[in-house]
Amino acid sequence: MDQDSHCTAERELLEAVSRITTFSTTSPSDEERNQLKAEISCQVRKENPEKDDLQDSNASLSPNSAMTTKELQEYWRNEKRQCRQVKLLFEIPSTRIVEHHLSKYVMYKIIILQTGSFDSNKSVIERRYSDFEKLHRNLLEEFSEEMEEVTFPKKTLTGNFTEEIINERKLAFKDYLRLLYSIKYIQRSKKFIDFLTRPELQEAYGCLRGGQYTKALEILLEVIGLQERLTRGNPVSIVPTLCAIVVCHKDLENPASAFEYGEKALSRLRVHTSHRYYIPLLETMITLAYELGKDFLSLQEKLEEWKAKKDPIRVFTLKELAVREYVQ
Repeated sequence: MDQDSHCTAERELLEAVSRITTFSTTSPSDEERNQLKAEISCQVRKENPEKDDLQDSNASLSPNSAMTTKELQEYWRNEKRQCRQVKLLFEIPSTRIVEHHLSKYVMYKIIILQTGSFDSNKSVIERRYSDFEKLHRNLLEEFSEEMEEVTFPKKTLTGNFTEEIINERKLAFKDYLRLLYSIKYIQRSKKFIDFLTRPELQEAYGCLRGGQYTKALEILLEVIGLQERLTRGNPVSIVPTLCAIVVCHKDLENPASAFEYGEKALSRLRVHTSHRYYIPLLETMITLAYELGKDFLSLQEKLEEWKAKKDPIRVFTLKELAVREYVQ
């Protein structure tokens, strides 16, 4: 489904919410809520049958959800904002030569900017020639037709470390990333997003598992902005990163910051209550809310409601889930 169709669908969903709210200024009855959710669920399935990352997001709306009309409206307002197109620019301003034991290679500094944004919104990563080469092979396997017109800078037998070759590749890789990003299916693909984010996430989760929470948090906060811009059409996909940030803040005894990021994660799971992070996140948020003197009863009610509907199963803690991410 293209961007315009997705936005049109979201407008129709918001209109559906508005139709319900015009009948009453108070909370809707169960029947009204269920009718609204059924209409939204049907529209989502019709307009977007191939939602990305289905097994993680579990995107179908539950007819038993206890969301109020206000919560539904807020959810779809967020969804509408998510559908706005984000355009990114790729710059490769510099390189550095790395000599490690018997190997020698060039690292390309990639700056990713959102069009019309200030420098505070930029992301900076480094990748080497072999990283680009692996990406190209992976994309050819899945998008052979879309990749027909995409050229990749070839290896040379000699001169790989000359200023002339390095400068040529800087320009070539910049054009390469720009062209890949212009292809809708590649732009949204997990392989392309992983190329831009996975090495940093692996490092961050490695630090988290080693108890280096300050370093892990530093990296995660750098990555989350880029993840958000790359996955606007699938906001649930960044829930693990948000939850890892919660874990780091909590272990660093920053409960207010942990609660802030927990709220962001929980808002993305309002209609994804079967997501593996939902219950561990709820349990953590109850603890944080109690510690901060915030309303924890509403969170407790959601937890009890979920437990009443589901068969008892073993649920990992939020930290246990986080340390399992990106385990090789």
